[in-house]
Amino acid sequence: MNTIIPIAPAGSTRQRKREAPKGRRVEPQALAEVQDLLGAAPRRRDLLIEHLHAIQDRFGRLSTAHLAALAKEMRLPQAEVFEVASFYHHFDIVREGEAGPPALTVRVCESLSCSMAGGEVLAERLPALLGAQVRVQRVPCVGRCEQAPVAVVGQHPVPAATEEKVQALVAAGAIRHEPEPYIGYDAYVKDGGYALLRECLAGERDPEQVIAALEHSGLRGLGGAGFPAGRKWRIVRAEAGPRLMAVNIDEGEPGTFKDRYYLERDPHRFLEGALIAAWAAGIESVYIYLRDEYHGCRAILERELAALHAAPPVPLPALHLRRGAGAYICGEESAMIESIEGKRGMPRLRPPFVAQVGLFGRPTLEHNFETLHWVRDIVRNGPDWFAQHGRHGRRGLRSFSVSGRVRAPGVKLAPAGITVRELIDEFCGGMLEGHAFYAYLPGGASGGILPAALGDLPLDFDTLQPYGCFIGSAAVVVLSDRDRAVDAARNTMRFFRHESCGQCTPCRVGTAKAVQLIEGARWDTALLGELSQVMRDASICGLGQAAPNPVDCVIKYFPDELA
Repeated sequence: MNTIIPIAPAGSTRQRKREAPKGRRVEPQALAEVQDLLGAAPRRRDLLIEHLHAIQDRFGRLSTAHLAALAKEMRLPQAEVFEVASFYHHFDIVREGEAGPPALTVRVCESLSCSMAGGEVLAERLPALLGAQVRVQRVPCVGRCEQAPVAVVGQHPVPAATEEKVQALVAAGAIRHEPEPYIGYDAYVKDGGYALLRECLAGERDPEQVIAALEHSGLRGLGGAGFPAGRKWRIVRAEAGPRLMAVNIDEGEPGTFKDRYYLERDPHRFLEGALIAAWAAGIESVYIYLRDEYHGCRAILERELAALHAAPPVPLPALHLRRGAGAYICGEESAMIESIEGKRGMPRLRPPFVAQVGLFGRPTLEHNFETLHWVRDIVRNGPDWFAQHGRHGRRGLRSFSVSGRVRAPGVKLAPAGITVRELIDEFCGGMLEGHAFYAYLPGGASGGILPAALGDLPLDFDTLQPYGCFIGSAAVVVLSDRDRAVDAARNTMRFFRHESCGQCTPCRVGTAKAVQLIEGARWDTALLGELSQVMRDASICGLGQAAPNPVDCVIKYFPDELA
């Protein structure tokens, strides 16, 4: 029997139209609240994270109703909004029927410097002292290692935190952080600030001259990678426009706090450096990416960018301030670019490199804060001024973030190539009373661990690699005879496990497996060696590639601790 299949009339469809979009139905009240909160702000895709912050700042959480409303308002799939919100540590997603977090959160840093100073004990005791109305969280580095141990009450950092200090701030409701006095716009201009930028735009200097000065000075990227700054400007300038710029102030490496230190004191020095770079490389828009832990710095930048726009010394490129949301991986340049675009901070495969295809698919000049901090002085004083500094055959200056068992931790501006012994004795007042120098991390959590016997190595780019370490962002954590390198390695590996973005298996699984293997008293060094090699060879970005460094160094330099 032949089956007769009816033919639908032209222009019609047999499929029933969906009565509502996929996903959670949007609640009218939630939609109205989101619309009122965002006001006239653009609904562009790249502003998704900014809008998520706005909702959480207002309501103290991200409810699924508000996420659905935001998705509708921005014309995005709900799954896309949810995956971005759930990627970042600082967003609190509250599902239907769940109780939200308490109104106040106290975060206690558990990274190495704070752990050595008693942070973990503080984190254990605070919940009972503060009660159920306050949430106590153990968190990775908050960028105040010289003030260890550090707690953050709401948005208010507590240096050298004690139970009494935290209780007092909670009781007083002091949850906002007001920055200390700093050099503002008027004072900066009065002291000659932005004069060099005016000279550049007036034609008194040309881009080739400025780029050559940077090249001759030997200035390299001071965020960790160490790529020559002048060469980077030249590469981006040679690309077809429009060109963009991304400034990385997401220093999340445990032990690093130099960018915060300078930004809290002299923000316009870096801004002038960024504007000179934008002029030299032909940049039309600048995006400044600031880590979310730096609430006081954000207040400074918002205030000073407003002052700069109110009385611009020259015609300015577009300047955008973007807020991170608690993800160490966004310190990696391509992950930061993804985050600026409003996405999860997942590192990109390369090539192409960000200088060619970066932010919004455009050639992008990516720089660390401190690199730009030095531009004005190098160009104005001449490249030899910077290059003449240095010790042990090295050239230039370095801002060392020093923490741990020294009398005077902090940011120490010292000659490149200084040794850690010289740094401790000449700049840090020596070791703490009763402590003997035992070991050090020359480049933060990922830079490896070296014994005191190797304390006379020059600290600079390219000098530590033969020993399985690197200087990175020059974050020096000093250990004494009261510490153990094994414990430092465990602390750093737990950090990497927590901060892995999860995109690639070697890093996601490797960091977790490494933590399991090193928690015991005896280590399977052969298996750890194989795991380390796989992570180095196959991880997409520097997190997975460098995470094994502390473990490898313990096996190589501290075998007695594994006996």
